[in-house]
Amino acid sequence: MAGNAGWALVTGASQGIGLALATEAAAAGWNLVISARGAERLEAVATDLRGRFGVKVAPAPADLSQPGAAAALWSAALAASGGTIGVLVNNAGLGRHGAFGSPPEAAAQEDEVIAVNIGALTTLAQLALAHMRGAGAGRVLNVASAVAFMPAPNMAVYAASKAYVLSLSEALAVELAGSGVSVTVLCPGATDTGFFDRAGTGKMRVMQMLRMPGPESVARVGWRGMMAGRRIVIPGMMNKLSAFGPRLVPRALMARIAGAFMASTH
Repeated sequence: MAGNAGWALVTGASQGIGLALATEAAAAGWNLVISARGAERLEAVATDLRGRFGVKVAPAPADLSQPGAAAALWSAALAASGGTIGVLVNNAGLGRHGAFGSPPEAAAQEDEVIAVNIGALTTLAQLALAHMRGAGAGRVLNVASAVAFMPAPNMAVYAASKAYVLSLSEALAVELAGSGVSVTVLCPGATDTGFFDRAGTGKMRVMQMLRMPGPESVARVGWRGMMAGRRIVIPGMMNKLSAFGPRLVPRALMARIAGAFMASTH
């Protein structure tokens, strides 16, 4: 399908759920600005999507943990699209498994998680929503996580950052009602991507127990939910149950249960 639906910006688009969301967008005819840290991998993705779907794809490498990177990416996306971004997919995210601030060098990693998962996401949402309000139309998909609904010892900063994404997205969805602009938050559970290897969760107890879905099925549900203007999308019955469970269990107990699942099996 030739690109005729407008332009979408997808962050974290070089692999995993971000790549699958970029593929969903391209299959629906959207021209793309795709971003991730690795320029070479990003160019390969762009070439593949152009060839498969006949859409325009502009790679925009960015390290969103760096000050000013999110605003610079938005400016690059506007330039590439001719000032017509109709969809923002805020997918880029980092994680870290381990006790909070331990060892000492972990603090720098946790700062990066906050910078990307909260800081860059917020900046891009601010800029995109101002642009979309002016146009009277647009859609934003913020990617959170099933752990956004609960505290998660041993992934404390990651879970807290995703709780922020969930809360922010729900609030913005209400603020934007009737404006022609919608905000959707996607809350997937553990998904078969490289994220968990990078976050150091390979030996986490819950990872030994789960049968993880592929990113394609998660992205399909998320994209369709966003296009339908839904506020929250939770793929899979087990993830829906895990989102509902914390409403029934005292938070102190929920934190201990989550901590047991997030602990390393060594």
